[in-house]
Amino acid sequence: MEILKISTCFPPLFHFNFNTPKFSRIILCEKKKDNFSFPQNHQQPNKSRFNNLFTTNISISTNDEQKITTKNNENQEEEKFDWYAQWYPIMLLSELNKRRPQGIKVMGIDLVVWWDRNLEEWKVMDDACPHRLAPLSQGRIDQWGRLQCVYHGWCFNGSGDCKFIPQAPRDGPPYHFLQVHTSKRACVAVYPSFVQNDILWFWPNNDPSYKDIHLSKMPPYIPLLDLNNANSSYGKTTLVREIPYGYELLIENLMDPSHVNYAHHGIMKIPPSPKRVKADREGGKPLDISVAKVDLNGFIANQGPDGEHKFIAPCVYYGPFGVGSYLDNESKEQSSSGEINKVFLVFICVPVSPGKSRLLMTSLRNFAAWEYKVFPPWKFHLDNNLIIDSDLYLLHLQEYKLKEKHPYNWQKICYVPTKADALVIGFRRWLNKYGGGQVDWATKFTGDLPPTPAREQLLDRYWTHTVQCSSCSKAYKGLNALEIILQVMSVASIGIAAAVKENVISISARFSLVFMALLSFMASRWLSKFIYKSFHFHDYDHAFI
Repeated sequence: MEILKISTCFPPLFHFNFNTPKFSRIILCEKKKDNFSFPQNHQQPNKSRFNNLFTTNISISTNDEQKITTKNNENQEEEKFDWYAQWYPIMLLSELNKRRPQGIKVMGIDLVVWWDRNLEEWKVMDDACPHRLAPLSQGRIDQWGRLQCVYHGWCFNGSGDCKFIPQAPRDGPPYHFLQVHTSKRACVAVYPSFVQNDILWFWPNNDPSYKDIHLSKMPPYIPLLDLNNANSSYGKTTLVREIPYGYELLIENLMDPSHVNYAHHGIMKIPPSPKRVKADREGGKPLDISVAKVDLNGFIANQGPDGEHKFIAPCVYYGPFGVGSYLDNESKEQSSSGEINKVFLVFICVPVSPGKSRLLMTSLRNFAAWEYKVFPPWKFHLDNNLIIDSDLYLLHLQEYKLKEKHPYNWQKICYVPTKADALVIGFRRWLNKYGGGQVDWATKFTGDLPPTPAREQLLDRYWTHTVQCSSCSKAYKGLNALEIILQVMSVASIGIAAAVKENVISISARFSLVFMALLSFMASRWLSKFIYKSFHFHDYDHAFI
């Protein structure tokens, strides 16, 4: 499978405003319905401005490790990155269910996402009922389109106002009944949300002053995600996966092209180049990667003739990981339209909690795009999950080793002398210089990593992907039903062959029934193993690959 090398062609267009206060949790309850609403879609920026930015010459090189690593003894005060003054992705719209509330954690904040059919908007709120702190994500949307807590039946609208308390006496003094419902303590905090590139984003600050934050600062617009709409020669598939290691390691891993030959050996088919000098079985080679100036908003990098990588702090990264990246210019294949075969990947990395992150990945390509239209998404998810799992365990252990020696000393404890690590060095420089060395979890976490679970639990796919993926969950249910049908056919065939008298059916028919029973049984056993390895657990032993 060809995956993981993208060639970008448009830089993002959005503006940052960092003059915003730190995270606060102020709950506002309004008696009147708000006139403001966050639209589900918005007008895209003028793409002509991308072209002007695209012509910018990137020439800063990373010939030496010392040129890009952080200088901790700088005297001048640098501008700091505010982790709570950014937009964070919640989920792909295709994976959200309008019929039920869904719980999700971002930046250590427990959120409930639900569709307000009265306002026709997605709402993002605190996942806690103000009554007894029961999770609202375990509730339901009632017949009036309100979010109902199933513990005691309290109901809330899209503005967080409490609209119904069953236990409040309705035949008592009117002022008392109204006072109970309109109390600020009966409200649920609502976070600003916005839809961009078919992704629901939220602003992790429920202060009322940020209600219209999208008017001054929008989520990053990613032109690549609209590429398949503008050009029919491109096909697109998406993936969402919970990752059992931290945000920092996730971005590092995706920015590291040189690990592909080794960590994913035997899974990813990398076509050999006629001019490559192979020093080992896997065929690793020097990579010429240069990184532009790292600033508060991220950086731009260049990797040879394929184009630019872009890191948009704190979550978005896309760059050349594709077919052409592993081929010499003379041997690059062409698509049916005459273009060079290209694979574009957009990685959106979400901080969840210490030791946990979430990956939202989009893959686009201009060759064999018909496969994305003919085959269901779960077929491609099997390969994507196998790639993720093949280095998941070692990255989980690597995170513990980095934590023991403190991430602030990354440039001292890690030896990165080649240009192949330029992207990783650039990210660590940004993280140490502007981001404080790690994600700011405010007061929710101490930063300690969770204990390492059993290997099978760590590599679990069912709860980290299958359950929340609409395509994989349908395939999982369908294949399990097929397994049961095969088992029933096996038993029924044997039963018929044994029960029917000899003079009723011929010997050949009886042998046919026995053969069908045996075939159905073998097929059911194979299908059972396939389901387990594809949707539950697939181990990967590097020593024997």
